[in-house]
Amino acid sequence: MGSNSVVDVIQASSKVHFSGLHVNGHVNGLEQKAVKETVSASGEIQRQPFVIGVAGGAASGKTAVCDMIIQQLHDQRVVLINQDSFYHSLTEEELARVHEYNFDHPDAFDTDHLLSCMEKLRQGEAVDIPKYDCKSYKSSVFRRVNPTDVIILEGILLFHDPRVRRLMNMKIFVCTDSDVRLARRIRRDTVENNRDIGTVLDQYSKFVKPAFDDFILPTKKYADIIIPRGGDNHVAIDLIVQHICTKLGQHDLCKIYPNLYVIHSTFQIRGMHTLIRDSQTTKHDFVFYSDRLIRLVVEHGLGHLPFTEKQVITPTGCVYSGVDFCKRLCGVSVIRSGESMENALRACCKGIKIGKILIHREGDNGQQLIYEKLPNDISDRHVLLLDPILGTGNSAVEAINLLISKGVPEGNIVFLNLISAPQGVHVVCKKFPRIKIVTSEIDNGLNKEFRVIPGMGEFGDRYFGTDDD
Repeated sequence: MGSNSVVDVIQASSKVHFSGLHVNGHVNGLEQKAVKETVSASGEIQRQPFVIGVAGGAASGKTAVCDMIIQQLHDQRVVLINQDSFYHSLTEEELARVHEYNFDHPDAFDTDHLLSCMEKLRQGEAVDIPKYDCKSYKSSVFRRVNPTDVIILEGILLFHDPRVRRLMNMKIFVCTDSDVRLARRIRRDTVENNRDIGTVLDQYSKFVKPAFDDFILPTKKYADIIIPRGGDNHVAIDLIVQHICTKLGQHDLCKIYPNLYVIHSTFQIRGMHTLIRDSQTTKHDFVFYSDRLIRLVVEHGLGHLPFTEKQVITPTGCVYSGVDFCKRLCGVSVIRSGESMENALRACCKGIKIGKILIHREGDNGQQLIYEKLPNDISDRHVLLLDPILGTGNSAVEAINLLISKGVPEGNIVFLNLISAPQGVHVVCKKFPRIKIVTSEIDNGLNKEFRVIPGMGEFGDRYFGTDDD
């Protein structure tokens, strides 16, 4: 099932059950809040984490749901923060009467501390999360949590405070039958915590059930998604994870320009970007990891070319129905950085013709075409335009204009680069809405010198070893 169909399913499931997934009438709000961004005074975009809230009664299966989401989001940095970590430390007087203390009441939690930690994480700062000791009823140690892509908040009363609810991009309520929850609680507290069953039942009837009815169940109405049966509902969790991946993997510019494609980010891709962006990386390593990234971009770009269906006979005598690659294809590199992408293209397309364009940059926005050498029949071919950096977009516009003047249809051009600045994307996509741009990452923007930031410096100099610095 494709990512678009997941969104369609979620939207179409409003106020009904679909495969055990119940979505309340909050989908529009969920869509609008997904993957928030803030803009600094310098115009840089700071991406904030995707925050998921998972609430529900005690022993409803919230932890199982969180664990399954984390397991399936293996290519994203995910951190789980439990509301239980923010219990107030009990005073000596409260400790003396601990069996009469209601741990299921909203006042039992230090919500202000939770909000403070969340605000720091959303601003890209590391925080120390308390670790609550259920034996001493105090928070004496902490764990360091670094900024991350996804934050999962889990707790029985997460939706009670409107300030906490406003932090969330997605709110999930785990709904499990009360008898099942009671049975799980008895098994957990008697087997794992060595508590007397009479004490467990007394606490349940005195605190747990009344708190669920008074404080937890009423917050169910705030949920975007309601999951019956908790961790046993694999269909619902799969749909949720696919929806989250769609939101995380889709840059906001892709929602504006359907001809912009950013390859799916993984730890491997992010790790390679870390290396080639590091100013201390050696030329050998810069070339090695740049070539790996370029190969990925080229392969992705080739996937956007037309194909024809083709059947072949396998060595076993069976018929295999596949596709045949696009035959009329050529590459055009923008000298000289674009020449770094030629080897990857040749490795993917044996014997491919490659043309060259040299554009001289004059001042901030001026360009002058100095040299071009293109295949004579380029107007009959699909063209892969190669330039690793899309900055202001002015050089790209000059190159694309040249290709169009040579008779290449706009829709036959695929522009490949490693990183793109939003300004360049706007310029190219607005002027040429039918070309396709394929990139591996979209950076924050341009500085006063019109350099991409954070960027990777002068790509050609670093790749070909002509950087004097």
